[in-house]
Amino acid sequence: MRCVAVFVGINHASAKVDFDNNIQLSLTLAALSIGLWWTFDRSRSGFGLGIGIAFLATLVTQLLVYNGVYQYTSPDFLYVRSWLPCIFFAGGITMGNIGRQLAMYECKVIAEKSHQE
Repeated sequence: MRCVAVFVGINHASAKVDFDNNIQLSLTLAALSIGLWWTFDRSRSGFGLGIGIAFLATLVTQLLVYNGVYQYTSPDFLYVRSWLPCIFFAGGITMGNIGRQLAMYECKVIAEKSHQE
């Protein structure tokens, strides 16, 4: 739950906090996203999952913008908002932690059932 709360805070900060320029916003969100990974995960697989999701989701978003399905009001870098990969990274880490907790709960339930029988 804390990881989800931090992710929601990062997402809210990207929308509500005013920064002088987009580079400052992007660097702040990158630091917060890596801090989220460091605080709640610290695994190489989690970092790789976050990087992979950030890359693929940004690529899909770029393809949607390129094909005219979606349009940014003011793109920063190569027609992509520069903070978008940071949000995708933090979301990947958060979903990975939720999946890990659900898998641990399922293993615990299966183990308890096998002990009862």
